[in-house]
Amino acid sequence: MTTTLTETKTGRGNIAALMTALLAACVAFQLNASMLSPALVTMGEELKADQAVIGLSQTWFFTAAALFSLFLPRLSDIVGRKKVLVGMMVLMAVGSVIAALAPDITWLFVGRIIQGVSGPTVPLCLIMLRSAVSNPRKYGTLMGLITAVNGGVAGVDSFVGGYFAEHFGFRSIFWLMVVLAVAATALIMFLAAESKPAAGTRMDWLGVSFIVVAVGALLTALNQGSKLVGGFNSGTLILSLALVAVSAVAFFAFWRTEQRAAQPMVETVHLRQRATWAPLLTTTLTMTGIFAVINGIVPAYVQAADPGFGVGPTEMSLIILTPYALLGWVVGPLSGKLAPVLGYTKVLRIGLLGSIAALAVIGFLGLHSLPMMIAGTVLLGIMYAGTVNIMLNGLGVVLSPAGNPGFLPGMNAGAFNLGAGLSFLILPAVLVATASLGDATASYLTVVVVGLALTVAAFAASLLIPKPVEAEVAA
Repeated sequence: MTTTLTETKTGRGNIAALMTALLAACVAFQLNASMLSPALVTMGEELKADQAVIGLSQTWFFTAAALFSLFLPRLSDIVGRKKVLVGMMVLMAVGSVIAALAPDITWLFVGRIIQGVSGPTVPLCLIMLRSAVSNPRKYGTLMGLITAVNGGVAGVDSFVGGYFAEHFGFRSIFWLMVVLAVAATALIMFLAAESKPAAGTRMDWLGVSFIVVAVGALLTALNQGSKLVGGFNSGTLILSLALVAVSAVAFFAFWRTEQRAAQPMVETVHLRQRATWAPLLTTTLTMTGIFAVINGIVPAYVQAADPGFGVGPTEMSLIILTPYALLGWVVGPLSGKLAPVLGYTKVLRIGLLGSIAALAVIGFLGLHSLPMMIAGTVLLGIMYAGTVNIMLNGLGVVLSPAGNPGFLPGMNAGAFNLGAGLSFLILPAVLVATASLGDATASYLTVVVVGLALTVAAFAASLLIPKPVEAEVAA
């Protein structure tokens, strides 16, 4: 039996060492995910590829991240969490080397897909932290600090990526990723302890294959469906519908497999519990309502000369995206500290109500006033990036079944990616569909209102999430 690290055994020094290793891993992953965004144009120029193809390299990275997130946390319960996290960091470094040396777009794709193995870094780090820290108050604070990284590294990641791309070329960004991944690997190896609570259990690889096909087909269908926003194409529509059908069949096969397996990836009784489907539904609806608004709709509107404010991309990042990410970084540990005292679900609902208010400010006031737009995104940074995002990640850990702690965090990571894909499918489609109204501002308002309605639905779903009693303490 492999020992599980506990706070009483490790003491403050070892917890600090563990946090150093986990934060290094999370920062390496987040930069791996976000630092390339401002370098996409440079990548296209240096690899002589159009932006649509370059954009696909990002799509496949996030798709791979979603698929590996489904089962690597569960695998880590069996073979060792430290071992799996080290393997993820090593493969992140390998993928970064391949992308840095890529002679053409094909090898860039290969590198980005290999990097996608690191997808479940944040949920796996939260699981390792949960094993090490038994005090709910302390765990909440540290959980908030780790999860806040997931919203952006204090807003500087895009600036660093843009600077490196402009002065040293896009390959320099990948070499920086190699350095960060190697450093994170070394820190985890020397500072983290091993734990594998399900040692001796057989991995349900048949169930894994079916759920990966189901989610992969659905994400690919969403990616294909997003192309219909620019114009109808019968071939694309048929392919999207076929992929949805494949996803449904694969999920049915997954369900039946889990019912019959002696050691299933997840027991179907857990899938039917509110502790499972309610947080997954809330995560999906929240991401669908908010993700494309802050990462696509608002930046596009602010930069547009008509009907927007004609702000340049660098200034837009400085006044919109950086404060949003920075406030998420600052507020995250505070909301994590409050969660075990006020209640995880209560803090989540406060964040969702605040996010609804922020979207209302953006839609009804911000589209006519740049200061109000900034105020709306600042509020969204506090309430979504610094509160809702923290609680949704945290609930995936504290509500996971005791006998299968890696299951729900992995599924929740898939829900984050599914919601992000739905957001960039639904909201731009609404923008295009309402463009014929002739009033561009009204089109953007409609999009934000749709996002607001989806966030209201997420709040309603959050009312069904049970309290994680064991992770909370009396005020």
